[in-house]
Amino acid sequence: MDYSKVLSKNVVALQPSGIRKFFDLLDNMQDVIALTVGQPDFVTPWHIREAAIESLEKGKTYYTSNLGLMELRTEIANYMKRRFSLSYNPANEVVVTVGGSEAIDLAIRALINPGDEVIVPIPSFVCYDPLVHMAGGVPVIVPTHEKDNFKLTAETLKAAITPRTKLLVLPFPNNPTGAVLDRNDLEAIADVLRSTDIMVLSDEIYAELTYGAKHISIASLDGMRERTIIVSGFSKAYAMTGWRLGYTLAPAEVTQQMFKIHQYGIMCAPTTSQYAAIEALKNGDEDIEFMTDEYNRRRRYIVNGLQSIGVECFEPLGAFYVFPNIGKFGMSSEEFCERLLYEHKLAIVPGTAFGASGEGFARISYAYSIKHITAALEKMEAFIKKIK
Repeated sequence: MDYSKVLSKNVVALQPSGIRKFFDLLDNMQDVIALTVGQPDFVTPWHIREAAIESLEKGKTYYTSNLGLMELRTEIANYMKRRFSLSYNPANEVVVTVGGSEAIDLAIRALINPGDEVIVPIPSFVCYDPLVHMAGGVPVIVPTHEKDNFKLTAETLKAAITPRTKLLVLPFPNNPTGAVLDRNDLEAIADVLRSTDIMVLSDEIYAELTYGAKHISIASLDGMRERTIIVSGFSKAYAMTGWRLGYTLAPAEVTQQMFKIHQYGIMCAPTTSQYAAIEALKNGDEDIEFMTDEYNRRRRYIVNGLQSIGVECFEPLGAFYVFPNIGKFGMSSEEFCERLLYEHKLAIVPGTAFGASGEGFARISYAYSIKHITAALEKMEAFIKKIK
């Protein structure tokens, strides 16, 4: 069988995830301290797990509506109103998805025709570029820079727009840099977009994890709700990564098209996870505050720790990552991280896993305990002293 004749050329052309490529190096290594995973180290709060258990005990194991349980969609709408002052109709503007990843895929596929251009700021999470390719679109990669605090600027956005531009991906708070956009930043971007037909995919999975100013959604600005698809989920704010539950929020006309893709490809999100999510939204605000406070403590600790050993580090104001500048050590990001792994058994992720402009940087997750971070900083310090 000649598989080159039967496999999708679009899929064959895709490169494997740069994050996964580096993780594969860990498989046969022992006693490695890892600060690699973008996953909360907290267990899902008990009251959320208990709600899921209760749903199972009561035999609530059937398919739900394709859109998701109406009670859950209503609670998502209530949550968005309460936390971010946004109003959505749970009947026709909310889709419950299998994680935030499916939500991103739905948004892209519902909008993109072959040849349409999608602006993707980098460094950013690894899925946007491949999903655009699989939808037949053309990713237009726009680097952000440390001198701009890794923000997408209105000037950079405007320069990237062409007559074929259909969509802007807005991944803030950002993975891997921890950058956020404040109201002034968003207003400037909105000013560029309002006179166009360009849509926005606003990935707000880290919206609750900000340190200082509260997250503002671009959909809350005048004239932007109608052109914005918000994607989010329960993985980060509620420590529910394994439950695989997310959602989209968008105008009814757009939601209707995303719903069709979801209906035929997925049918519905896991029922048990949906009941857990209802409890999270109803009674989980205190969990969010507790975990965010703890991440903030870790954030300050790791930034100070890196700076004290001579590693320059932009101060992140969102998510749970730092993105230190390692360029001065005379190695590529991949070489730096590989040597750190092999010589000192400390695993962090090369910045290039998140796009070419990540060269000279590395992503370090602080979704780990202070004890774990302390041990990692000791290994990092020993490595820095050696290579200096």
